[in-house]
Amino acid sequence: MSKIEPTLAAPMAPSKIDFAAVLARQSERDARIAALRPANKERLFDGLTAAGITHVTVSFDGYGDSGQVESIAAYAGDAEVTFPKTQIAYAALTWDDPEVEMRALSLEDVVEQLAYDLLSDTHGGWENNDGAYGEFCFDASARCIHLEFNERFTSSELTTHDF
Repeated sequence: MSKIEPTLAAPMAPSKIDFAAVLARQSERDARIAALRPANKERLFDGLTAAGITHVTVSFDGYGDSGQVESIAAYAGDAEVTFPKTQIAYAALTWDDPEVEMRALSLEDVVEQLAYDLLSDTHGGWENNDGAYGEFCFDASARCIHLEFNERFTSSELTTHDF
């Protein structure tokens, strides 16, 4: 009789990572970031209004695990205008520091940062696989941000026949 060796590797040892603690820390961090957003929006809308900008559009597109903002345009009424060089305070958290960091960013940079943050919050992974595209409208007079989001997906339809 011959001895047969097992072909499967021994099972892995149980993970020593406390996933509940990891998720709790991430949840707390997400809540802290969300708490910073209203003041960041207020400072942005104040800066846009002071610059005479009525609204800003941000177009984005992504697929195949890559996505980016395609364009950012500022308007005064129906006329496209150039962003001023004005900088405003933007509150942010970094991965390695629990303290809030105040950054001086241009109005255009704050618009872009908020667009990426809101995309991540509402449609995480928007740039993956077939991806998505759309447009934000930052309406300074209404002090709101509107998102039109188009998700791409591959579809298949099965039809069977018995004859």
